[in-house]
Amino acid sequence: MIKHSYPLSLPLLPLENIERYETRKVLKKASEAHRYLAELKGVSATIPNEAILINMLTLQEAKDSSAVENIITTHDELYKAGILAESSISHAAKEVQDYSTALKHGFAKVRVSKIIRLADILAVQEKLEKNNAGLRRLPGTGLKNVKTGEVVYIPPQNAKDAEQLMANLVEYINNSEMCDADPLVKMAIIHHQFESIHPFYDGNGRTGRIINVLYLVAQDLLDLPILYLSRYIIQNKAEYYRQLQNVRETNDWESWLLYMLEGVVETAQKTIRLIKQIKVMMQDYKHRVRKELPKIYRQELINNMFNHPYTKIEFVMQDLNVSRITATKYLEMLVEKGFLYKAKFGKHNFYINQPLFDLFIYPP
Repeated sequence: MIKHSYPLSLPLLPLENIERYETRKVLKKASEAHRYLAELKGVSATIPNEAILINMLTLQEAKDSSAVENIITTHDELYKAGILAESSISHAAKEVQDYSTALKHGFAKVRVSKIIRLADILAVQEKLEKNNAGLRRLPGTGLKNVKTGEVVYIPPQNAKDAEQLMANLVEYINNSEMCDADPLVKMAIIHHQFESIHPFYDGNGRTGRIINVLYLVAQDLLDLPILYLSRYIIQNKAEYYRQLQNVRETNDWESWLLYMLEGVVETAQKTIRLIKQIKVMMQDYKHRVRKELPKIYRQELINNMFNHPYTKIEFVMQDLNVSRITATKYLEMLVEKGFLYKAKFGKHNFYINQPLFDLFIYPP
């Protein structure tokens, strides 16, 4: 039996006296975060095809969020996974792809409904873990220090407690009358509560990070799911876990809120720079293709080269509604002019947008 000194149940939301935690420092940082989120929302609207941002940034987030859980894959392996048969993909790359699928599924639901239901959270976790185990039913879960093996936190063990806490959390997410705190403060509280409930046997961290961005969409702070905190968490991983635990032990919400809000600020700034670079690159390709290959120029062709750093004949056939012969011809002409780089992997030819690939390896 695990010995612990922590309560088996968490308090229900909302937090009492939320104004105690919305300190001047917190509100100032929240205002800064809102400013950059608004800029990010505007910049994202300048990309002509939303699928470009969703596909590229979702893959980047999937890679980074999985890395938080020590599921490591390279950009090269991940992008190849989008064009190869499943049997040729590593286990890590498959897990990253599952994350991308889960995130897109959740976004498709939330962008329409503007709410996050328990069913949506369960569906996200199911797609992540490829099982339908649902909420934890059995006791025995404890969170350990990776280095020492010491149990540092015991989440609620009783199945009914977990159900009640999740029902309360979902109501808190969707019912603005329960709490009039700043939405970004609420996002940080929601994330902490979800990770502390730890409702699933597996996939809690990744599911919690998906909920973050879905909440921003539900609150109309973003139109697309493109603000991902995983890279910030990776770069500040020890601090992330320290702050999570610090709230549980000392009730220091201010430090946690400032940590998460700073994550929003830094991530929004980096994503704004990235999208601006993508836009510049797309404009450059557009003008050069139109000038050097006017007979094959189409906006759909430009979009195809930016939907994914690696493309293939079948993608061009589908996106441009052309024959295999025509798609092959277009790609070979783009290679000849230096827009794409042709490579072979096994029996497959694929075509790399090298500047775009480099942009995601070495972001601005």
